[in-house]
Amino acid sequence: MFLGHFALALGTKHAAPRASLGVLVAAAQWPDLLWPFFLLAGIERVAVAPGDTAFTPLRFEWYPISHSLLAVVVWALLGCVAYYVGRGDRRGACAVLLLVASHWMLDAIVHRADLPLSPWGSTRVGLGLWNSVSVALTAELVMFAIGAALYLRATRPVDAIGRWAAWSLLGFLALIQVGNALGPPPPSAEMVAYASLALWLVVLWAWWADRHRTAPADAA
Repeated sequence: MFLGHFALALGTKHAAPRASLGVLVAAAQWPDLLWPFFLLAGIERVAVAPGDTAFTPLRFEWYPISHSLLAVVVWALLGCVAYYVGRGDRRGACAVLLLVASHWMLDAIVHRADLPLSPWGSTRVGLGLWNSVSVALTAELVMFAIGAALYLRATRPVDAIGRWAAWSLLGFLALIQVGNALGPPPPSAEMVAYASLALWLVVLWAWWADRHRTAPADAA
């Protein structure tokens, strides 16, 4: 899943107004932010295999440190504690905890049975929504539209950057989702890893856009 993770990050802003959207996006995408580093280090594996599912040409062969259920729970707890110690924001810390954990839950809906439960076990799960391009794409776009609407209602721009940086980010993410679903497969697994590193730039984009917007709690 791609847009669905952003949808939850955007929709959570109203419940954790002190947390930057950059932090919320990083939390929701944390396993995917770690994943390319583990790929490049040879610790985890992915293959370009068109037809493995209808939605994505990627076959996720082994990613227990970034994406197993147990590992994601540990990442969620660490993120929650780190954010609370650094910011003293209880709502934000709870949001980080839930968003990191939600990554595995959303992936389990769309992936085929390739998500491990732990770094050591052989059991893998996945409901396989990616077997239908139309259903998967529609579900993610609907989630994203709802999340974006909640974010735009929960914040308001303080200048032109706040308006256009947010809207351009939303449009860019939607285009990436459509391109992922309908575009050609990547040339190699190594290219997948390097391209995935660009997700960190999206986190910075979200942080920058959010700095130029304010939440009602801030105004109060």
